[in-house]
Amino acid sequence: MTTSYVPRYRTIEQSLRERISTLRPGDLLPSDAELCAEFGVSRMTARGAMQRLADEGLVTRIPGRGSFVAEPSTHRRADRLLSFSREMRRQGRVPTSRIVTREIRPANAADAAALDVREGDPVVLLQRVRCADGLPVALETAVLERRTAAAVMAADLAEGSLHAALVAAGHVLRRGRATISAASASDADARLLGAAPGAPMLVERRVILDDAGRPLESTESRYPADRYALDVWFDVDESGG
Repeated sequence: MTTSYVPRYRTIEQSLRERISTLRPGDLLPSDAELCAEFGVSRMTARGAMQRLADEGLVTRIPGRGSFVAEPSTHRRADRLLSFSREMRRQGRVPTSRIVTREIRPANAADAAALDVREGDPVVLLQRVRCADGLPVALETAVLERRTAAAVMAADLAEGSLHAALVAAGHVLRRGRATISAASASDADARLLGAAPGAPMLVERRVILDDAGRPLESTESRYPADRYALDVWFDVDESGG
């Protein structure tokens, strides 16, 4: 009878995974020295096991302080747009928003190009900090065509969904296009999201069209890279090359 060999770092990983499942984000995990004593391994082995969990996003390591249970990351598929509120509820998290700006103002050149309106035409500006379980996840700046003004200005957008308010007002959100890029955290990101200045950010810019193919909403969402990710589903091109 043969017994499968399990590397020691795998044993430590599995033990830590089981512990993490019973802990809360921010809870302190054993130090490398404590893992060495518990499992009878070298510091390199203990450190490697903890680092693998950190690479998966399960653990946050802070030099000089220790290793902690990480906040759960937020993922969504890149080929589908759900409202932020629906995304969070689907993951069992509580969505809320903090409104930074909600106003009607003249369209600037970028607004005009994105929404196919004239520069100076009235548009609706809505900027919110989007939160999941109280944790700031995104700084979202939406500019909407003026026919949405009544719905946007009246809706409860601290607890409710912008898209739900638009649909309730008779606006049909049919399809959209988006680009994803990377950026460094700006002063506003740092102030509103609690991100470190210069920290990596995931930036999504999208335009959503109505059922007549007219632009309805142009939005920039800025996510701290350690709090949000996009899952990409794809087909493999079998033509070779």
